Amino acid sequence: MKIYSYSEYDIDLLIKKLRSRDSSDRPDVTDSVKEIINEVRLTGDEALFKFTEKFDGVKLKNLEIDRDTLRKAYESLKPPLASAIERACENIRKFHQRQKENSWFECDEGGIILGQKITPLERIGVYVPGGTAPLPSSVLMNIIPAKVAGVGEVIMCTPPQKNGLPDPVILACAYVTGADRVFSAGGAQAVAAMAYGTETIPRVDKITGPGNIYVATAKKLLFGVCDIDMIAGPSEILVIADENANPGYVAADLLSQAEHDILASAVLVSDSETLIKRVISEIDRQVRRLSRKDIIARSIENYGAAILVNSLEEAVAVSNLIAPEHLELMVKDPFSLLGSIKNAGAIFLGGYAPEPLGDYMAGPNHILPTNGTARFFSPLSVSDFTKKSSIISYSERALKDIYKDVVLFAETEGLDAHANSVRIRFEGDNE
Repeated sequence: MKIYSYSEYDIDLLIKKLRSRDSSDRPDVTDSVKEIINEVRLTGDEALFKFTEKFDGVKLKNLEIDRDTLRKAYESLKPPLASAIERACENIRKFHQRQKENSWFECDEGGIILGQKITPLERIGVYVPGGTAPLPSSVLMNIIPAKVAGVGEVIMCTPPQKNGLPDPVILACAYVTGADRVFSAGGAQAVAAMAYGTETIPRVDKITGPGNIYVATAKKLLFGVCDIDMIAGPSEILVIADENANPGYVAADLLSQAEHDILASAVLVSDSETLIKRVISEIDRQVRRLSRKDIIARSIENYGAAILVNSLEEAVAVSNLIAPEHLELMVKDPFSLLGSIKNAGAIFLGGYAPEPLGDYMAGPNHILPTNGTARFFSPLSVSDFTKKSSIISYSERALKDIYKDVVLFAETEGLDAHANSVRIRFEGDNE
């Protein structure tokens, strides 16, 4: 891991390098995904069977996974894993229940009623990766907030394994979270199927969930046909650590993200050069016993960094510029820095809140903004599965009090019909 001095190095160069990890604008991928989307739109299930055989090497007879298969997958789990999944579900559900919004109305004596109506989406689609690294935790993080929001129907698409069925733990999580329908379909073709609908897979109002570059590109292209959650980029972590931090803990947390992908980013920011050197030594020691060490090595080499700053205030400034997906505050008093943090997807405080805790068990959602988008995006939440309608009611008296102002606005914009719509209600009055 390279060490950079904040006072001597142009941090914008590092940020530019980190932003370059977004590969969802590759023209070759975009062209391929457009072809896949178009074929699914035109031929429906036929295209899904074709692409499943082509990309997954599986010749399917049916796309839908029946409820009995989901139940058997859940019952086949080893008791410790089943217990961990149930505990995670409980924590995730409790956290997201606190996010629920209620419709509201306010009235005044003049006959005006204003308000906001909260309505759950009717049907949403969840995409869950199932390739070399299946992500059953993503089932929980997508379906539970949708159910808490009151979505009418939740469907899920996930690619099949060589035996024709998706990953069994993914199916078990779909069962325990209450997915209404589950389909064996992956890649850009699954996203297109949920966006347009096929003979078997129903059309949805919104698609959520992570995926590879083809899935991300399909979501980007289909935004507008339906809604999407966000375009997820490679995973990233930034750790702010002072001299009090345990270098072994810091190194382990940085490695936990570097193992995701060769494009993953792990950044350490500290005001202690001694701590930085000890963390780098720990990284070298710990990585040797990890199964994904080759991926980690490439990630750390290309997108890892240790930034030496003069103070924790400078460390916070660096973090706010990078706007990381995951931010750990491994300092003596993490709460003293919390108020200064402006841009981060999830913030972990102290030495005993490692990032994987948020991935699986704590309760807050692990679907987070990446690649600097924490500047304006938020984690997936219950509100992502609802929509808001404004409520407006005026009595005749209330409208009469302000109708001339409305007419004036309309005429100023040259919209005579707008003005007439209001004026016609008071034509008998003296103006």
